[in-house]
Amino acid sequence: MTNRTILAEALIAQTPWANAKREPLAGDASNRRYERLTDPNTGKTAVLMDAPPEKGEDVIPFVKVDEYLRSVGLSAPEIYAEDSQYGFLLLEDLGDDLFARVLEKDLALEAPLYEAATDVLVHLHKQPVMSLDSYDPALMTELAALSFTKYAQGISGGFEADAKARFEHRFADILHRETGGKRVVVQRDYHAENLIWLPERDGVARVGLLDFQNAMLGHPAYDLMSLLQDVRRTVSTAIEMRMIDRYISASGMDGHDFRTAYAVLGVQRNLRILGVFARLATEYGKPHYVDLIPITWSHLMRNLEHPTLIPVADILREALPHPTAQNLAKLKPL
Repeated sequence: MTNRTILAEALIAQTPWANAKREPLAGDASNRRYERLTDPNTGKTAVLMDAPPEKGEDVIPFVKVDEYLRSVGLSAPEIYAEDSQYGFLLLEDLGDDLFARVLEKDLALEAPLYEAATDVLVHLHKQPVMSLDSYDPALMTELAALSFTKYAQGISGGFEADAKARFEHRFADILHRETGGKRVVVQRDYHAENLIWLPERDGVARVGLLDFQNAMLGHPAYDLMSLLQDVRRTVSTAIEMRMIDRYISASGMDGHDFRTAYAVLGVQRNLRILGVFARLATEYGKPHYVDLIPITWSHLMRNLEHPTLIPVADILREALPHPTAQNLAKLKPL
Protein backbone atom coordinates (compact mmCIF):
# COMPACT_ATOMS: atom_id res chain seq x y z
CA MET A 1 0.00 0.00 0.00
CA THR A 2 1.09 3.59 -0.65
CA ASN A 3 1.61 5.94 2.25
CA ARG A 4 -1.53 7.86 1.28
CA THR A 5 -3.56 4.67 1.36
CA ILE A 6 -2.36 4.03 4.90
CA LEU A 7 -3.08 7.62 5.94
CA ALA A 8 -6.58 7.48 4.45
CA GLU A 9 -7.35 4.22 6.21
CA ALA A 10 -6.17 5.68 9.52
CA LEU A 11 -8.70 8.51 9.19
CA ILE A 12 -11.54 6.25 8.03
CA ALA A 13 -10.88 3.83 10.89
CA GLN A 14 -11.99 6.54 13.34
CA THR A 15 -15.41 6.86 11.69
CA PRO A 16 -18.54 4.72 11.19
CA TRP A 17 -17.23 3.89 7.70
CA ALA A 18 -14.27 1.84 8.98
CA ASN A 19 -15.50 -1.29 7.17
CA ALA A 20 -16.93 0.47 4.15
CA LYS A 21 -16.52 -0.59 0.56
CA ARG A 22 -14.49 2.03 -1.36
CA GLU A 23 -15.01 2.94 -5.01
CA PRO A 24 -13.33 5.71 -7.03
CA LEU A 25 -15.38 8.70 -8.17
CA ALA A 26 -14.72 10.92 -11.17
CA GLY A 27 -12.21 13.67 -10.36
CA ASP A 28 -11.73 17.16 -11.73
CA ALA A 29 -8.92 19.26 -13.18
CA SER A 30 -7.02 19.32 -9.89
CA ASN A 31 -4.77 16.80 -8.15
CA ARG A 32 -7.59 15.80 -5.82
CA ARG A 33 -9.04 12.28 -5.91
CA TYR A 34 -12.40 11.14 -4.60
CA GLU A 35 -13.81 7.83 -3.37
CA ARG A 36 -17.31 6.82 -2.33
CA LEU A 37 -17.51 4.79 0.87
CA THR A 38 -20.51 2.50 1.37
CA ASP A 39 -21.26 0.88 4.71
CA PRO A 40 -22.07 -2.80 3.96
CA ASN A 41 -24.52 -3.01 6.86
CA THR A 42 -26.49 0.20 6.60
CA GLY A 43 -25.92 1.19 2.99
CA LYS A 44 -25.04 4.72 4.12
CA THR A 45 -22.41 6.49 2.05
CA ALA A 46 -19.76 9.15 2.41
CA VAL A 47 -17.13 10.69 0.14
CA LEU A 48 -13.40 10.72 0.81
CA MET A 49 -11.46 13.66 -0.61
CA ASP A 50 -7.76 12.95 -1.07
CA ALA A 51 -5.93 16.24 -1.63
CA PRO A 52 -2.14 15.67 -1.47
CA PRO A 53 -0.30 18.66 0.03
CA GLU A 54 2.86 17.64 -1.82
CA LYS A 55 0.98 18.32 -5.08
CA GLY A 56 -0.08 21.78 -4.01
CA GLU A 57 -3.47 20.85 -2.55
CA ASP A 58 -4.83 22.21 0.73
CA VAL A 59 -8.12 21.20 2.35
CA ILE A 60 -8.19 24.11 4.80
CA PRO A 61 -9.76 26.62 2.34
CA PHE A 62 -12.43 24.03 1.48
CA VAL A 63 -13.25 23.54 5.16
CA LYS A 64 -13.39 27.27 5.77
CA VAL A 65 -15.75 28.00 2.89
CA ASP A 66 -17.80 24.86 3.55
CA GLU A 67 -18.51 25.93 7.12
CA TYR A 68 -19.50 29.41 5.95
CA LEU A 69 -21.88 28.14 3.25
CA ARG A 70 -23.54 25.74 5.68
CA SER A 71 -23.86 28.52 8.27
CA VAL A 72 -25.96 30.60 5.84
CA GLY A 73 -28.31 27.72 5.05
CA LEU A 74 -26.79 26.34 1.86
CA SER A 75 -26.16 22.69 1.02
CA ALA A 76 -22.42 22.32 1.13
CA PRO A 77 -21.46 18.81 2.32
CA GLU A 78 -21.18 18.18 6.03
CA ILE A 79 -17.62 17.34 7.07
CA TYR A 80 -17.54 14.09 9.04
CA ALA A 81 -13.78 13.82 9.61
CA GLU A 82 -10.73 15.90 8.75
CA ASP A 83 -6.98 15.42 8.45
CA SER A 84 -5.76 18.80 7.25
CA GLN A 85 -2.08 17.91 7.76
CA TYR A 86 -2.16 15.11 5.19
CA GLY A 87 -5.01 16.41 3.06
CA PHE A 88 -8.00 14.16 3.70
CA LEU A 89 -11.67 14.97 4.30
CA LEU A 90 -14.56 12.58 4.84
CA LEU A 91 -17.66 14.32 3.53
CA GLU A 92 -21.40 13.95 3.31
CA ASP A 93 -22.34 12.26 0.04
CA LEU A 94 -24.71 14.58 -1.82
CA GLY A 95 -25.29 11.98 -4.51
CA ASP A 96 -24.78 11.75 -8.26
CA ASP A 97 -27.49 14.05 -9.57
CA LEU A 98 -25.26 16.75 -10.98
CA PHE A 99 -27.28 19.36 -12.85
CA ALA A 100 -25.52 18.33 -16.06
CA ARG A 101 -26.52 14.67 -15.67
CA VAL A 102 -30.10 15.47 -14.63
CA LEU A 103 -30.55 17.71 -17.67
CA GLU A 104 -29.17 15.08 -20.01
CA LYS A 105 -32.09 12.90 -18.95
CA ASP A 106 -34.80 15.57 -18.73
CA LEU A 107 -34.27 18.94 -20.42
CA ALA A 108 -37.70 20.03 -19.19
CA LEU A 109 -36.06 20.60 -15.80
CA GLU A 110 -33.70 23.27 -17.17
CA ALA A 111 -35.80 26.21 -16.03
CA PRO A 112 -36.50 25.00 -12.46
CA LEU A 113 -32.89 23.93 -11.91
CA TYR A 114 -31.43 27.20 -13.13
CA GLU A 115 -34.02 29.17 -11.19
CA ALA A 116 -32.96 27.32 -8.03
CA ALA A 117 -29.26 27.93 -8.76
CA THR A 118 -29.91 31.63 -9.40
CA ASP A 119 -31.87 31.91 -6.16
CA VAL A 120 -28.91 30.39 -4.28
CA LEU A 121 -26.79 33.30 -5.50
CA VAL A 122 -29.43 35.87 -4.56
CA HIS A 123 -29.55 34.33 -1.06
CA LEU A 124 -25.77 34.08 -0.70
CA HIS A 125 -25.19 37.65 -1.84
CA LYS A 126 -27.47 38.98 0.88
CA GLN A 127 -25.35 37.40 3.63
CA PRO A 128 -22.49 39.05 5.54
CA VAL A 129 -19.30 38.10 3.73
CA MET A 130 -16.61 35.90 5.21
CA SER A 131 -12.93 36.84 5.29
CA LEU A 132 -11.44 36.02 1.89
CA ASP A 133 -8.94 37.48 -0.54
CA SER A 134 -10.35 39.80 -3.18
CA TYR A 135 -10.73 38.79 -6.81
CA ASP A 136 -9.55 42.23 -7.81
CA PRO A 137 -8.76 43.80 -11.21
CA ALA A 138 -5.03 43.14 -10.90
CA LEU A 139 -5.48 39.41 -10.30
CA MET A 140 -8.28 39.09 -12.85
CA THR A 141 -6.12 40.78 -15.49
CA GLU A 142 -3.17 38.55 -14.68
CA LEU A 143 -5.29 35.44 -15.06
CA ALA A 144 -6.95 36.68 -18.25
CA ALA A 145 -3.47 37.09 -19.74
CA LEU A 146 -3.04 33.30 -19.59
CA SER A 147 -4.82 33.43 -22.94
CA PHE A 148 -1.58 34.90 -24.31
CA THR A 149 1.06 33.02 -22.31
CA LYS A 150 -0.58 29.57 -22.46
CA TYR A 151 -3.20 29.50 -25.22
CA ALA A 152 -1.52 31.64 -27.90
CA GLN A 153 1.91 30.39 -26.85
CA GLY A 154 0.77 26.78 -27.06
CA ILE A 155 -0.58 27.16 -30.57
CA SER A 156 1.85 29.62 -32.14
CA GLY A 157 4.99 29.02 -30.11
CA GLY A 158 4.90 32.62 -28.95
CA PHE A 159 2.65 35.63 -28.41
CA GLU A 160 2.66 39.32 -29.19
CA ALA A 161 4.18 40.95 -26.11
CA ASP A 162 3.07 44.43 -27.16
CA ALA A 163 -0.50 43.26 -27.71
CA LYS A 164 -0.49 41.56 -24.32
CA ALA A 165 0.77 44.72 -22.61
CA ARG A 166 -1.85 46.89 -24.33
CA PHE A 167 -4.57 44.42 -23.43
CA GLU A 168 -3.53 44.28 -19.77
CA HIS A 169 -3.45 48.07 -19.42
CA ARG A 170 -6.83 48.61 -21.06
CA PHE A 171 -8.57 45.63 -19.49
CA ALA A 172 -7.46 46.50 -15.97
CA ASP A 173 -8.96 49.95 -16.50
CA ILE A 174 -12.27 48.43 -17.68
CA LEU A 175 -12.38 46.10 -14.69
CA HIS A 176 -11.71 48.96 -12.27
CA ARG A 177 -14.46 51.03 -13.85
CA GLU A 178 -17.15 48.39 -14.36
CA THR A 179 -16.75 45.77 -11.62
CA GLY A 180 -16.34 47.82 -8.46
CA GLY A 181 -18.90 48.29 -5.74
CA LYS A 182 -20.49 45.59 -3.63
CA ARG A 183 -18.31 42.55 -2.82
CA VAL A 184 -19.84 39.12 -2.28
CA VAL A 185 -18.54 35.59 -1.85
CA VAL A 186 -17.93 34.21 -5.35
CA GLN A 187 -17.33 30.47 -5.61
CA ARG A 188 -15.63 30.90 -9.04
CA ASP A 189 -16.58 27.49 -10.42
CA TYR A 190 -20.34 27.68 -10.14
CA HIS A 191 -21.71 25.59 -13.01
CA ALA A 192 -23.70 22.47 -13.90
CA GLU A 193 -20.87 20.02 -13.16
CA ASN A 194 -20.49 21.37 -9.61
CA LEU A 195 -24.15 21.63 -8.61
CA ILE A 196 -26.21 18.69 -7.36
CA TRP A 197 -30.00 18.56 -7.49
CA LEU A 198 -31.51 17.73 -4.08
CA PRO A 199 -35.27 18.00 -4.70
CA GLU A 200 -36.11 16.42 -1.34
CA ARG A 201 -34.80 19.54 0.40
CA ASP A 202 -36.47 22.94 0.57
CA GLY A 203 -35.77 26.30 -1.03
CA VAL A 204 -32.15 27.21 -1.68
CA ALA A 205 -31.04 24.01 0.09
CA ARG A 206 -32.18 22.06 -2.99
CA VAL A 207 -28.87 22.91 -4.68
CA GLY A 208 -25.86 20.96 -3.45
CA LEU A 209 -22.58 22.84 -3.75
CA LEU A 210 -19.16 21.44 -4.70
CA ASP A 211 -15.69 22.70 -5.65
CA PHE A 212 -15.82 26.06 -3.88
CA GLN A 213 -12.40 26.00 -2.19
CA ASN A 214 -11.12 28.79 -4.47
CA ALA A 215 -13.82 31.22 -3.35
CA MET A 216 -12.91 34.89 -3.14
CA LEU A 217 -14.69 38.21 -2.69
CA GLY A 218 -15.84 39.59 -6.02
CA HIS A 219 -18.60 41.11 -8.08
CA PRO A 220 -22.14 39.66 -7.77
CA ALA A 221 -22.32 38.98 -11.52
CA TYR A 222 -19.37 36.58 -11.54
CA ASP A 223 -20.98 33.33 -10.38
CA LEU A 224 -24.16 33.93 -12.38
CA MET A 225 -22.05 34.40 -15.50
CA SER A 226 -20.11 31.24 -14.62
CA LEU A 227 -23.40 29.35 -14.31
CA LEU A 228 -24.95 30.63 -17.54
CA GLN A 229 -21.85 30.77 -19.77
CA ASP A 230 -21.00 27.18 -18.96
CA VAL A 231 -18.24 25.72 -21.11
CA ARG A 232 -19.31 22.15 -20.28
CA ARG A 233 -22.96 22.39 -21.32
CA THR A 234 -24.78 24.85 -23.54
CA VAL A 235 -27.35 26.88 -21.64
CA SER A 236 -30.17 28.14 -23.84
CA THR A 237 -30.17 31.85 -24.58
CA ALA A 238 -33.72 32.10 -23.25
CA ILE A 239 -32.66 30.64 -19.89
CA GLU A 240 -29.60 32.90 -19.74
CA MET A 241 -31.67 36.05 -20.29
CA ARG A 242 -34.39 34.92 -17.86
CA MET A 243 -31.92 34.16 -15.08
CA ILE A 244 -30.14 37.49 -15.48
CA ASP A 245 -33.53 39.22 -15.22
CA ARG A 246 -34.46 37.02 -12.25
CA TYR A 247 -31.26 37.91 -10.38
CA ILE A 248 -31.55 41.64 -11.08
CA SER A 249 -35.19 41.71 -9.98
CA ALA A 250 -34.53 39.77 -6.76
CA SER A 251 -31.32 41.59 -5.82
CA GLY A 252 -32.41 45.12 -6.67
CA MET A 253 -29.19 45.81 -8.58
CA ASP A 254 -29.11 48.31 -11.45
CA GLY A 255 -29.83 46.33 -14.60
CA HIS A 256 -27.52 48.24 -16.95
CA ASP A 257 -24.57 48.15 -14.58
CA PHE A 258 -25.10 44.46 -13.81
CA ARG A 259 -25.29 43.44 -17.47
CA THR A 260 -22.18 45.44 -18.28
CA ALA A 261 -20.24 43.80 -15.45
CA TYR A 262 -21.59 40.42 -16.58
CA ALA A 263 -20.10 40.90 -20.07
CA VAL A 264 -16.77 42.21 -18.74
CA LEU A 265 -16.43 39.34 -16.30
CA GLY A 266 -17.44 36.95 -19.06
CA VAL A 267 -14.44 38.13 -21.07
CA GLN A 268 -12.18 37.73 -18.06
CA ARG A 269 -13.34 34.23 -17.17
CA ASN A 270 -13.32 32.88 -20.70
CA LEU A 271 -9.85 34.27 -21.39
CA ARG A 272 -8.61 32.60 -18.22
CA ILE A 273 -10.26 29.34 -19.23
CA LEU A 274 -8.58 29.43 -22.65
CA GLY A 275 -5.23 29.63 -20.90
CA VAL A 276 -6.04 27.05 -18.25
CA PHE A 277 -7.37 24.49 -20.73
CA ALA A 278 -4.33 24.97 -22.97
CA ARG A 279 -2.03 24.51 -19.98
CA LEU A 280 -3.86 21.39 -18.82
CA ALA A 281 -3.36 19.89 -22.27
CA THR A 282 0.23 20.92 -22.95
CA GLU A 283 1.74 20.71 -19.47
CA TYR A 284 -0.38 18.16 -17.62
CA GLY A 285 -1.27 15.67 -20.36
CA LYS A 286 -5.05 16.29 -20.25
CA PRO A 287 -5.91 16.83 -23.93
CA HIS A 288 -9.67 16.38 -23.49
CA TYR A 289 -9.87 19.95 -22.19
CA VAL A 290 -8.96 21.17 -25.67
CA ASP A 291 -12.37 19.94 -26.85
CA LEU A 292 -14.01 22.57 -24.62
CA ILE A 293 -12.10 25.48 -26.16
CA PRO A 294 -14.51 26.19 -29.07
CA ILE A 295 -17.47 26.87 -26.76
CA THR A 296 -15.19 28.95 -24.53
CA TRP A 297 -14.19 30.97 -27.58
CA SER A 298 -17.83 31.48 -28.60
CA HIS A 299 -18.67 32.89 -25.15
CA LEU A 300 -15.65 35.18 -25.39
CA MET A 301 -16.57 36.52 -28.82
CA ARG A 302 -20.16 37.18 -27.76
CA ASN A 303 -19.07 39.11 -24.69
CA LEU A 304 -16.65 41.17 -26.75
CA GLU A 305 -19.60 42.57 -28.70
CA HIS A 306 -20.55 44.69 -25.67
CA PRO A 307 -19.61 48.36 -26.29
CA THR A 308 -17.67 48.55 -23.03
CA LEU A 309 -15.18 45.98 -24.40
CA ILE A 310 -14.33 47.97 -27.56
CA PRO A 311 -10.89 49.03 -26.20
CA VAL A 312 -9.73 45.38 -26.01
CA ALA A 313 -11.91 43.59 -28.56
CA ASP A 314 -9.73 44.15 -31.64
CA ILE A 315 -6.54 43.39 -29.71
CA LEU A 316 -7.89 40.00 -28.67
CA ARG A 317 -9.40 39.14 -32.05
CA GLU A 318 -6.08 39.83 -33.76
CA ALA A 319 -3.64 38.46 -31.17
CA LEU A 320 -5.34 35.20 -30.16
CA PRO A 321 -5.38 32.31 -32.64
CA HIS A 322 -8.83 31.16 -33.70
CA PRO A 323 -9.65 27.67 -32.40
CA THR A 324 -9.58 25.96 -35.77
CA ALA A 325 -9.14 22.21 -35.85
CA GLN A 326 -5.57 22.72 -37.06
CA ASN A 327 -4.75 25.12 -34.22
CA LEU A 328 -6.36 23.00 -31.53
CA ALA A 329 -4.41 19.95 -32.71
CA LYS A 330 -1.23 21.81 -31.77
CA LEU A 331 -2.34 21.81 -28.11
CA LYS A 332 -2.76 18.06 -27.94
CA PRO A 333 0.34 16.01 -27.15
CA LEU A 334 1.37 13.60 -29.90
